[in-house]
Amino acid sequence: MSKVFVLGGTGFLGYYTVKELLRRNYQVKTMALPPLPAEDLLPAEVDCSLGNIFKMKDEEIIKLLDDCDGVIYAAGADERTTPKKPAMKFFYEANVLPTQRLARLAKKAGVKHFVIFNSYFAEFAKRLPQYHLEEQAYPNMRLLQEQVAFAEGDGGMTVCSLRLPYIFGTMPGRMPLWTSFVDPARGQAVYPAPKGGTAMVTVEQVAEAAVGALEKGQHRQTFAICAKNMKFKEFYELIVEALGQQKTTQVPLSNYTDLQPIFENMDQ
Repeated sequence: MSKVFVLGGTGFLGYYTVKELLRRNYQVKTMALPPLPAEDLLPAEVDCSLGNIFKMKDEEIIKLLDDCDGVIYAAGADERTTPKKPAMKFFYEANVLPTQRLARLAKKAGVKHFVIFNSYFAEFAKRLPQYHLEEQAYPNMRLLQEQVAFAEGDGGMTVCSLRLPYIFGTMPGRMPLWTSFVDPARGQAVYPAPKGGTAMVTVEQVAEAAVGALEKGQHRQTFAICAKNMKFKEFYELIVEALGQQKTTQVPLSNYTDLQPIFENMDQ
C-alpha cells in the first residue's frame, strides 16, 4: 500500500491520521470542507483539496481515488449533534448514505482497504443488548453505517470499522472539544460529577489504530478502541487540578500524564 486517501484530513481525527500516515512513509491525499483551520496545516507533500466530495459526480470521485490503495473515512455527524425529528432520518442521511456511496465508488476505483471512524455506541449496542440501544437513532444508524460499508466491500475490498470513545487532543486552529467540561468547572468551589465513567483515548492513539486497521484488519472486522476507563469523578478532579483550583479528593496526576497537557492547553 503506497497512497491513502483521508476524507476529512483537516479535521481533528483526520489531521492526526494524516500525520501518522506520513510518519509511516505513505503518500497521502485528502479532501475536506473549507476553510482550513490554520495556514500551513498540512505539509506540502500532502495532496490536499478543499470541497464537498459528496457534491462531486461519481466519475469525478472514482478519478480522485483511482491512484489510492486505501481510504480512511474520518467524517460524519456524531452524538454531539441533536437533530430535529426524525433523528433516524438525519443520521441516515449524514452517516449511512455518504459512507455507502464512497465505499461503493472506492471499490470501483480499485481501492483495496477502507476504514470507517465509527462510535463506541455501536459497540455498546451489540455488547449490552439489555439497554436497547439499537432502538435509538444514533446507535442504530452507526451500526447500519458499518453494515452498508461492509456489504459494498464484499468480494474485493477489505472494510473495517473503529468504534471510538471519548477522544482527547489539540490541533492548530480548532478549539478542543472538552471546553464544554472545562468552562463550567472554572472558578467553582463545588462541581458535582455524574456517576459512572467512560472509555477514553488520545487522538494519536486513534491515528495509530486507523493505520493498523488499514494494514492488518480483516474484512467486516470491528475494533473497540480504549486506552483507559475513567470515572467521571476522576475526570472532573483532573480538570479542576489542571485549572489550578482546589479539589476535595486528591487524585495522583501521575496516573494521567497523557491527558494532563491537553487540559493545560484548554486553559490557554
